[in-house]
Amino acid sequence: MRLDVVSLAPEAFAPLLSLGVIGRSFTAGIAQLHLHNPRDHATDRYRKVDDEPYGGGAGMVLKPEPVFSAFEAIPRQGQRRVLLMSPQGRPLHQSDLQRWADGYDQLVLLCGHYEGFDERIRSLADEEVSVGDFVLTGGELPAATIINGVVRLLPGTVGTAASLEEESHSSLLLEHPHYTRPAEFRGMAVPAILRSGDHGAIARWRSEQQQERTLQRRPDLHARWLQEQGSAAAASSQPQEAERPGWKTEPASDAQREDGMQLRIGNGYDIHRLVSGRPLILGGQRLEHPAGLGLDGHSDADVLVHALMDALLGALGLGDIGRYFPPEDPRWKGADSLELLERVMELIRERGWDVVNVDAVVVAERPKLRPHVAAMQAAIAERLGVEPDRVGVKATTNERLDATGREEGIACHAVALLQRP
Repeated sequence: MRLDVVSLAPEAFAPLLSLGVIGRSFTAGIAQLHLHNPRDHATDRYRKVDDEPYGGGAGMVLKPEPVFSAFEAIPRQGQRRVLLMSPQGRPLHQSDLQRWADGYDQLVLLCGHYEGFDERIRSLADEEVSVGDFVLTGGELPAATIINGVVRLLPGTVGTAASLEEESHSSLLLEHPHYTRPAEFRGMAVPAILRSGDHGAIARWRSEQQQERTLQRRPDLHARWLQEQGSAAAASSQPQEAERPGWKTEPASDAQREDGMQLRIGNGYDIHRLVSGRPLILGGQRLEHPAGLGLDGHSDADVLVHALMDALLGALGLGDIGRYFPPEDPRWKGADSLELLERVMELIRERGWDVVNVDAVVVAERPKLRPHVAAMQAAIAERLGVEPDRVGVKATTNERLDATGREEGIACHAVALLQRP
């Protein structure tokens, strides 16, 4: 994997090249690290990269010209993802590191500095990432964290791949305790069961320790784990689930039934690559791209319907569509996304909610969507069980900026409003 970092402090990444298995991964060529300083692309005699903010205010703002120039000088390698380090970004999770390690040949990490960066720099990024609800002097430490987390997941970095499978945050439960020799140290002994040789008992002990440790240290994760366990048990006990394997319905908790809320709102986002040899389906309608391109994905890759499903699920805190229709499951290969939308609506209604309205913005340079909007609204409304005027579908371009502007993909933002009947 190629890793490119745009940073005013490239020296901050030097320790990664000699850091244990991460450093050996770079030495072995499993990963390559390339550093790009925007100051090298400044055009004035003082190599100025910051300036005062328009409208006044404290601090200095990173200028767009040197950052764009540094970014545009980076050679592209295979499938690329551009990540912007920002306290306004989506919180980083282990699943993100795994997704980037598995799905991309190149990651470009943009590091801000000073008071902030010019808003136009955001147009370069595919994702904005935050490592926590706090502010640092620059994006170098978050970027180094991502590099460490991604590189250790690459094949060949860690000697035993199995050691990555049961780590904390790979699932909802934290990892169990570990011990090694000596059997006793300063009055602290290794649990006898770990020295018993009974592998079944050891496995049970580790499972119990995971649950207990998660309950003590991360009760929020433990609550989510309990909810998933209850949902799985409920699903296995219902005969009708045999007709739709892999579909998880979750009954509303007592707190959710009694919270008194009458309205819930959710947001959704999806993006898929444009490739040749695939159909272009949006809102259930088959469109023709001028270059003969279609959307790549395990199902029919309808980003409009996918974003709407995520918004509906998000309104009730039910996760995203990957939880219910995992891309690795062959049952969803080539699936009609409108049919998946019907399944999501079943879940929404089972939990006692109806759709008030939904609204979506499709971001695509081509083709023109306006002639198809009415048909999209009608098809989506039918599956939602609402009138077409409760379904908003709009289209815009990104003015040739970022992945959608370069016609590498099509994206969609969506919002859904639910109410109790």
